[in-house]
Amino acid sequence: MTPPEAPMDGNNAARGNSPSAVSSRPVVLTQRADFQRASRAAHVAKPGFVLQMRKRRDDETCPPERVRVGFTCSKKVGNAVARNRAKRRLREIARLALTQRGQPGHDYVLIGRRGTTADLPFTQLQADFDAALDILHGVRK
Repeated sequence: MTPPEAPMDGNNAARGNSPSAVSSRPVVLTQRADFQRASRAAHVAKPGFVLQMRKRRDDETCPPERVRVGFTCSKKVGNAVARNRAKRRLREIARLALTQRGQPGHDYVLIGRRGTTADLPFTQLQADFDAALDILHGVRK
């Protein structure tokens, strides 16, 4: 069996209308100061998590068109296994929603809650996240 032929022009990726994954992926917050600034901003509490959102100042180092997101779970959530599971679920709902619905120049922080972040059905977490974004973005239904 012979391997498939490579394209002659050197293009391996299909071209489409979607942006590249690198440019649309939110930047992850790692600095404690960023989490502290977000804690003083607007927030919405849902059964499975708390979502905080703040608009960055113009003088901050991150490019203004990027969306940044952070995740945190305290020891109240459980042992390391429970905290990691909760953060994995939070990362996934943020990945699915913030690439389309995140506002450029904003930071989002998701905080896991004891007993519910890891146990709620994933579809409910997604619906709660969409509702929390609507509240923070000022969308009225």
